[in-house]
Amino acid sequence: MAWALKLPLTDEVIESGLVQDFDASLSGIGQELGAGAYSMSDVLALPIFKQEESNLPPDTENKILPFQYVLCAATSPAIKLHDETLTYLNQGQSYEIRMLDNRKIGELPEITDKMVKSIIRVVFHDRRLQYTEHQQLEGWRWNRPGDRILDLDIPMSVGIIDPRANPTQLNTVEFLWDPSKRTSVFIQVHCISTEFTMRKHGGEKGVPFRIQIDTFKENESEEYTEHLHSASCQFKVFKPKGADRKQKTDREKMEKRAPQEKEKYQPSYETTILTECCPWPEVTYVTANSPSPGFSTPTSFPVPEGNGSPSHQPEPVVLVADNLLPTATPQDAQQWLLNNRFSPFSRLFTNFSGADLLKLTREDVIQICGPADGIRLFNALKGRVVRPRLTIYVCQESQQAREQQPKHENGGDAAANTFFVYHAIYLEDLTATELTEKLAQLFNISPRQINQIFKQGPTGIHVLVSDEMIQNFQDEVCFVLDTMKDDTNDGYHIILK
Repeated sequence: MAWALKLPLTDEVIESGLVQDFDASLSGIGQELGAGAYSMSDVLALPIFKQEESNLPPDTENKILPFQYVLCAATSPAIKLHDETLTYLNQGQSYEIRMLDNRKIGELPEITDKMVKSIIRVVFHDRRLQYTEHQQLEGWRWNRPGDRILDLDIPMSVGIIDPRANPTQLNTVEFLWDPSKRTSVFIQVHCISTEFTMRKHGGEKGVPFRIQIDTFKENESEEYTEHLHSASCQFKVFKPKGADRKQKTDREKMEKRAPQEKEKYQPSYETTILTECCPWPEVTYVTANSPSPGFSTPTSFPVPEGNGSPSHQPEPVVLVADNLLPTATPQDAQQWLLNNRFSPFSRLFTNFSGADLLKLTREDVIQICGPADGIRLFNALKGRVVRPRLTIYVCQESQQAREQQPKHENGGDAAANTFFVYHAIYLEDLTATELTEKLAQLFNISPRQINQIFKQGPTGIHVLVSDEMIQNFQDEVCFVLDTMKDDTNDGYHIILK
């Protein structure tokens, strides 16, 4: 009886052991695939890049994409299971990207036997750097004149037609290709990740980039503007052979981990599959060669001989862009951002109206745009004007005052019957040239018509106004202007009394 009671316990032990053996036999399957043969099914199962602004449909993972792009560079083995893959590239080395047609039979028949256009970009992965992309690229251009961030290795590429690289877009290349034919494009990335770190004191961690490919088909006007597909991947760039050393370091680091820890990381794949993402928005930046607003010379006419007070109001000295109104539409707000040199943030504020932007607090703007651009944007939104370095007030002595003054010399009060209209002039550079331009603007004449500016000194002497004299003017000092016709030409002398 005792033996009969022990039999069920023995069966349970045997059954439990079999289950454990079966589980153990399955646990190494994933590791064997990672270390050995390349499995496309495992690659396609990698996590899709999660973009905060993604508008992809919820069934994206089950959808067969029309194209597939494969970067022929190994992924890092030190990436956790649910994180996006990371690939290391060497600076200036040519890497192949295979452009694969993944369409089903009958899918997208309008591009059959036709070309499509693909645009390849190297962009920042971090949101903080995306918002300041234009400034970052301009800084790189300044430090590396004549170089490009992204280049095509045309001799090694296969199947690409009409390759182009815009000189003003250092991180972008484009080309045409036929999906029905074998196409491989070789790219070279010339920047390194540590060039865009906040502080360069040695040993800093480099920033990640993204390779993004956007593909378009022709529209009715035979322009390649209709979007078909976009995909991207994350990567870092090291100095020559640095990527190989980094890959080896990651592999050795993973080999030292316990088997339980290794299961939390992805295997290293021989190639990198670009995952579907949203198309990169086209943003028109203000280029460094764009003309800056300068002094516009008004239509000139002679200064009246009679020193009547000027009827023409001067232009504001501190040129400030129009204030953003709460009633501005999102389109108007985008234009305002572009006009005020905030184009790197236009993507972020795509759907913001004027009221939405004006509701942002100083802390909100700084958190979104960073300290430097955040303070600048906040001040622009609030319409804050920078106080000028020097303000002076000027007026022209009226002809009536001149005529009345002799009549009141015998004890009459001339000042009581004299009315002066003053105009404010704001100076930033504190130079005689700047004062000449501002006075010409006040008189609505050309600066060339003002020959000299004098200041009336002690005993009525005329002292030539110099830069040093202007720098010693008291703020908000008042002057009465007198003009004298120059007998040698059509110009004038101005006297500050």
